[in-house]
Amino acid sequence: MTATKGLEGVVAATSSISSIEDGVLAYRGINIDEMAEHATFEETAYLLWHGHLPNHQELAELKQLLSENSTIPDVLIEQLKLYPKDASTMAVLRTAVSALALYDETANDNSKEANQLKAIKLQAQLPTVIAAYARIREGKEPLAPLPGVSIAHNFLYMLTGTEPDATSVVALDKALVLHADHELNASTFSARVTIATLTDIYSAITSAIGTLKGPLHGGANEAVMDMLREIGSLENAEPYIQRKLQNKEKIMGFGHRVYKNGDPRAKHLQKMSRQLGLMQGDTTLFDISVKVESLVTGQKGLQPNVDFYSASVYTMLGIPKDLFTPIFAISRLSGWTAHILEQLDNNRIIRPRAEYTGQFNQQYIPIELRQ
Repeated sequence: MTATKGLEGVVAATSSISSIEDGVLAYRGINIDEMAEHATFEETAYLLWHGHLPNHQELAELKQLLSENSTIPDVLIEQLKLYPKDASTMAVLRTAVSALALYDETANDNSKEANQLKAIKLQAQLPTVIAAYARIREGKEPLAPLPGVSIAHNFLYMLTGTEPDATSVVALDKALVLHADHELNASTFSARVTIATLTDIYSAITSAIGTLKGPLHGGANEAVMDMLREIGSLENAEPYIQRKLQNKEKIMGFGHRVYKNGDPRAKHLQKMSRQLGLMQGDTTLFDISVKVESLVTGQKGLQPNVDFYSASVYTMLGIPKDLFTPIFAISRLSGWTAHILEQLDNNRIIRPRAEYTGQFNQQYIPIELRQ
């Protein structure tokens, strides 16, 4: 046996949920460009869970179930109030999802029907948890979700306390569509490994959130925002990037392990970043981002990935930086749960081997003879 670092190039599972072929991302065979331009996040979640786009009745039923299940237990809200106000938002989300299992009497029911409903419940509840904690740490009371509105609309409302404008809802909804699934990424693999032991879906999602929490997976868009703030102005972009390049420092938001000719999702968020800037009468973040892209792509040949323009989009939506990765989790939950359901349909515990690199033929030495 020979180890492959990071499992790069290793095919670990079969899946019909999403694919990345020749630089093209597709959900259930539908190009991500079509999804980003035409689909809502609710349609996307249905597609990932069921393998086909919903008709009017199916979509209406899903929206109704999401609305009915969007509240969280009062006892969990009280727990959120006890968490440190400066806690990592991803740590809070990880803990809250684990706690949700305690208040779901079907948590250990691994039938397909029960898990499909739990996928919907978790999809509905994650935005409520994140918005509730965001308000609690600011000394505000959480807001109950609105009935009959989209996940993107509800999240922005519960976070800010005001009805969001249509452009903002579309921007967040598009970001959710673009982040929904991405083949066998680290957190999705983590979810599949966990559920393959036949544990419960809450444990698998908790595992996935813990994986997404790492800066090499879910935190890149926060680092991009830090960079944009450090640059501060369009005039400072070129000297800042030149200094980074000369010092051989990593510039966040560029390059991707599976895309050699650019991330197909980035252009859609670039467009939304521009639209939000124009709507707000301030395109500074967008202009800096475009300048940084031209410098890095021109000199290093690296293309922006999905994290690069999502940072400016979320910031212009008024979303605090430390909620960027939790929003990623809201979206990716649809993919995680789709993969969990797929894993359970044809399950075998995931147990790879390791290439041993230690010593052989060693002898046990009694303690009195050890140096």
